[in-house]
Amino acid sequence: MLLVSVTISAQDYFPKNDGVKSDKNTNYTVIKNAVIHTNPSTTLKNGMLLLKDGKIVSVGKSVNIPQNAVQVDAEGNHIYASFIDAYSSFGIDKPKRGSNNSSQPQYDASREGYYWNDHIRPETNAVEHFKYNTKDAKELQDAGFGVVNTHVPDAIIRGTGMLVALNDEGTQNDRLLVDKSAQFLSFDKSVTSRQSYPTSIMGAMALLRQVYLDAQWYQNGNATTKDLALEALNNNKNLPQIFLAEGYLNDLRADKVGDESGVNYIIVGGGDEYKSIEAIKNTNAKYILPINFKDAYDVEDPYLAGMVDLESMKEWNQQPSNPKWLAENNVMFAFTTHDLKSPKEFHKNLMMAIKRGLSKEKALEALTTIPAQMLGQSGKLGELKQGAHANFIITSGELFEEDTKIFENWVQGQKHVVNKMQVNDINGDYNLTIDNTSYKLTISGTSEKPKAKVTTGDKKLGAKLTFANDWMTLVLTSPDENKKEYTRLIASVPRNPNSISGKAILYNGSEARFTATKTATTSQDEKEDDKDDEDDAKDEEFAVMPLTYPNTAYGFSEQPKQQDILFKNVTVWTNEDQGILEKTDVLIKDGKIAKIGNNLSAGRAIEVDGTGKHLTSGIIDEHSHIAGTAINEAGHNSTAEVNMEDVVDPSDIDIYRNLAGGVTSIQLLHGSANPIGGRSAILKLKWGETPDAMIYDNSPKFIKFALGENVKQSNWGSRSRFPQTRMGVEQVFIDYFTRAKQYEKDKASGNYRKDLEMETILEILNGERFISCHSYVQSEINMLMKVAEQFDFNINTFTHILEGYKVADKMAEHGVAGSTFSDWWAYKYEVNDAIPYNASIMHNAGVLVAINSDDGEMSRRLNQEAAKTVKYGGMSEEEAWKFVTLNPAKMLHIDDRVGSIKVGKDADVVLWSGHPMSIYSKAEKTIIEGKVYFDIEEDKALRKENQRLRNVITTQMLQAKNKGLKTQPVKKKEEQHMHCDTLEVFED
Repeated sequence: MLLVSVTISAQDYFPKNDGVKSDKNTNYTVIKNAVIHTNPSTTLKNGMLLLKDGKIVSVGKSVNIPQNAVQVDAEGNHIYASFIDAYSSFGIDKPKRGSNNSSQPQYDASREGYYWNDHIRPETNAVEHFKYNTKDAKELQDAGFGVVNTHVPDAIIRGTGMLVALNDEGTQNDRLLVDKSAQFLSFDKSVTSRQSYPTSIMGAMALLRQVYLDAQWYQNGNATTKDLALEALNNNKNLPQIFLAEGYLNDLRADKVGDESGVNYIIVGGGDEYKSIEAIKNTNAKYILPINFKDAYDVEDPYLAGMVDLESMKEWNQQPSNPKWLAENNVMFAFTTHDLKSPKEFHKNLMMAIKRGLSKEKALEALTTIPAQMLGQSGKLGELKQGAHANFIITSGELFEEDTKIFENWVQGQKHVVNKMQVNDINGDYNLTIDNTSYKLTISGTSEKPKAKVTTGDKKLGAKLTFANDWMTLVLTSPDENKKEYTRLIASVPRNPNSISGKAILYNGSEARFTATKTATTSQDEKEDDKDDEDDAKDEEFAVMPLTYPNTAYGFSEQPKQQDILFKNVTVWTNEDQGILEKTDVLIKDGKIAKIGNNLSAGRAIEVDGTGKHLTSGIIDEHSHIAGTAINEAGHNSTAEVNMEDVVDPSDIDIYRNLAGGVTSIQLLHGSANPIGGRSAILKLKWGETPDAMIYDNSPKFIKFALGENVKQSNWGSRSRFPQTRMGVEQVFIDYFTRAKQYEKDKASGNYRKDLEMETILEILNGERFISCHSYVQSEINMLMKVAEQFDFNINTFTHILEGYKVADKMAEHGVAGSTFSDWWAYKYEVNDAIPYNASIMHNAGVLVAINSDDGEMSRRLNQEAAKTVKYGGMSEEEAWKFVTLNPAKMLHIDDRVGSIKVGKDADVVLWSGHPMSIYSKAEKTIIEGKVYFDIEEDKALRKENQRLRNVITTQMLQAKNKGLKTQPVKKKEEQHMHCDTLEVFED
């Protein structure tokens, strides 16, 4: 027997000054005759739930009901734990943008006693900004939520959130479950500060890495001053760490920062995790998922339909399947209302995800037990058990059935009515008698959408049924189309009626009585037959497009597999001492070039007839900005701490286009916004792979430097950051190299704070990192070589150098390479002296020369750019070809792996239909490490598949509009081609 003690307190610990004080209700409440889902996998039929003081006292099939307990008869309705939203800004005013009366950028922090960057705010405490909003709470309560984890949505490190119960009857103290529930982070800057750095997502990642290092250094007692932000960060480190990423690439980036810094993030995703499901799975992170699914595009106009890119069309088709695919891959996730215009949209979208294959049990877990576990509240929230908060919803049926509605949402034992609890079950078959005339009546549907079918003999009457507040009205129309005769039936309906009787108002105005006697409940088949067109449409099978690699246009149905390939009778451009070999065989085996010769045997290899065709090593672009989400971190004049490897975008269509042009490797360079830019990423263009898989193993270390107009802000809207002259640019280099020397001394003594920027510059001085420098004007080229020699190292490459011909002798003496455009000139002031003979003059002076693109369009025609050097300067064809293959490989220090066809090197090769530098030749196959990433015949098939997918999804979108679903207007997605001077708009 359950013994229950009742304690009545005579005195609260705080006084009441607002009138007569009422005693707190200490009664018990018992809810009985319910189907109780104690957790997502356990159900009690005809169960009882005993509550007191906002907590569950007991749950079971039979509990001891204390005397004077309030009893609620659930009459067979279902009870579930209320939902938990683990990511919210409920009750927090939207942060207001900080004012800066100056038109100039802000480079320094605006706060004293805190971290040097305003966008790091771990000291923020949501409790200090919170105000309970009854209107917003009602929307969440109506959607089934009982608790929210709210925070101030501002800054990169946002401080602590609070766990709040949505209890309109309680006080602030009652509602506050946990005052510091989690620490929140994002890649978004604070809107309350105008501090410039960071201006890019790679800058945000670098800043996070540095702040974690600084927090550890501070905790170890090394600081001589107080830093309230770092103290707060250290105090918060044992809380759940929730990171707003909002997209699968950012999910991976957040996880990368967390892994490197020893922080286990709970990641708020973007709903597109399916695009790289294996990589998401391998993060081993927990996710909080928005379900803000896209509306269909309005594609009735064929011209507008053609403007929608296939990736966006697939997103609309596939997004609702994201939870299902994650669940199938055992990725743990919770749901959130974040990003929805209103919580009213939540149920509709959740039901869509369930229709796409998400199990109801997983859906319930994602709303209850999993968010409770994430927030350290297992046993207290998310399930119905003794000692847990009395947070539950009462529903008319199983939670995720189409017709189920929420009647009540109890939070901390306080009832919130969502819908009046009506248990009238009027569905069924009836014998209907009106004024001595008999009919057959079938009622189905729900109380909100009741449906009636009335027949007499073989004739069907028009019937419109409404039901509200226990009253029904049924309007009947004569089956004779020539007679506009109406009869109205009105009756009060008892609960679970076997018969219904009431008043009938006949078409002639006279009154009579009607009686409807139930003969049977409505069968499932009859319910299905009775569904209207809208319900039929909801139940139609929806064709979800298959995932591809990448999940865009031209994506592969499966990732390319390594193959052994034998090219027979092909012209081979070796780039080695053998030169060009005609009618030669080349065997690729295990991703390497295995044999070069004649009459080679294929064995198990695929044999390719190369008669009349040419085989070359893959083209290498020394200076590229494709496959990057961001290009410039412009917040400081030195950003050596940022890394282009952090912002690789493997789905950039320019990767595929470059493969079609024979390009296999690139150097993804930082832009030219500052004298000392960010670290490079050297990539193989493995279309459809993850970002990490594209980066060269044991990649040589490079960094981007820049000279000229861009770094001194000649063409910027405002000019306030140092340097603003070419003299100042030189001083930046000298200053940072000098600081790095001092940093090295401090490091050797052990008395130092690890600085990622200084670590990188020190690598340059020690010959561990190479400089690729944006350059045009001879005076600055000469200056940087002298600065490097002053600090006893060499510049590796002057990239897109257009006045190299003026200082070619000095370059050769210094040992620096020159990567140039073939024939660009006069597009801005500092390139007025550019000439198309630049490459040949530098080559003839003994400089290692390459032709680069710095452009997503030019990069897929580098074979033709190389050919121009034959015309301008009389380069031999072999040397011209090396300008885009072997020479850039040497510049990037990867020539031991790629750049020529030599036994033992990576099988990064291209089969051309003809001479590789002819404008008429096409790349027929582009192969990286024995995997075919471009095949001209497969390309034709992919084009047809793209069109097929467009046609299918367009039809689906038209059907969605015809069903009355919301659509969005077509907006053409503008392609952004990245260049050296591309600046990101990086504001929250």
